[in-house]
Amino acid sequence: MLLTVTMMLLAAIETKAQNRVYVTITDGIENKQVKALMEQNLTRMLTEINAAQRQDRDLDFNAMGITSNRVRRSMRMLWENTPFMCTDQEIVEHCIRTGSGYQIRNIPLMMKPTETRAFNEEEYQEAVVSFDRQGNVESFYLAIANNLYMNVVKSDLELTDLRRRQMILDYVEQFRTAYNQKDLNFLNQVYSDDALIITGRVITQRRVENDRLITSQKIQYNKQSKQRYIQGLRRIFTNARYFRVTFDDINVMRHPTNANYYGVTLHQGWTNNNYHDEGYLFLLWDFTDEYAPQIHVRTWQPDQLGDRRLNKDEIFTLSDFDIQ
Repeated sequence: MLLTVTMMLLAAIETKAQNRVYVTITDGIENKQVKALMEQNLTRMLTEINAAQRQDRDLDFNAMGITSNRVRRSMRMLWENTPFMCTDQEIVEHCIRTGSGYQIRNIPLMMKPTETRAFNEEEYQEAVVSFDRQGNVESFYLAIANNLYMNVVKSDLELTDLRRRQMILDYVEQFRTAYNQKDLNFLNQVYSDDALIITGRVITQRRVENDRLITSQKIQYNKQSKQRYIQGLRRIFTNARYFRVTFDDINVMRHPTNANYYGVTLHQGWTNNNYHDEGYLFLLWDFTDEYAPQIHVRTWQPDQLGDRRLNKDEIFTLSDFDIQ
């Protein structure tokens, strides 16, 4: 009997050790107390995420020490769509200073839709966790690739524009995560009421010339209002069991005369349980109100036309839209 109890205790200790994730912040923050709290909070968060995944249960936010309803809601929605786990037992990362606090990036995750609950290398993604100036968790998002992030941040820019670009990247990551969470409320807020939505699709044209059938393809563009787009998303979110949106290329351009407007072009992958496509997504962001930026234009076009990839001059950019 004693041997059985001992073996059970050892198994429990081993399982707890497997779940445990240790976080160390190397540099980027001088306040030792805030640094220690950030390490503690992120350690608790990732350890609980692993425990919940292994036990196939919901997240315990009390165990994480997360009190923010916004963070709880965001993580709960993402967990319901695609549960995940941290793949490393030790995270050693640099701290990035932001306008409102701090960020830790490059947190490795394995993700898989709820219908399988299995993990493989094809589902590898990374997370970014933001903290306020006191070291409390402020947000948890799926990150764009670190090389894309650094290419934008390290551009030869003025300090004020660098701060804006960090904000843009943060909102791009929120934007991407919102689709993975099926968060219709966030998307409804971030698109302006008069937003222009343009979607392209490849159509095939056939005609007969000299008794020969000639086939050609072109992209047909359709415009729709924000209201119609959100209604369509609601139907898609309801019918799809899971979503995965990824960005593997990004270009940020500031408007030459209106410093509050930025054009962001992304190469996007869109996957759900019964559909997949890849194409170019363009977003026109208005940062007049930095606390509530708006998207005025959203365009999507397939990246392939027949057997060829779209040329650079065929992809929508900031110069394609008249901004006063």
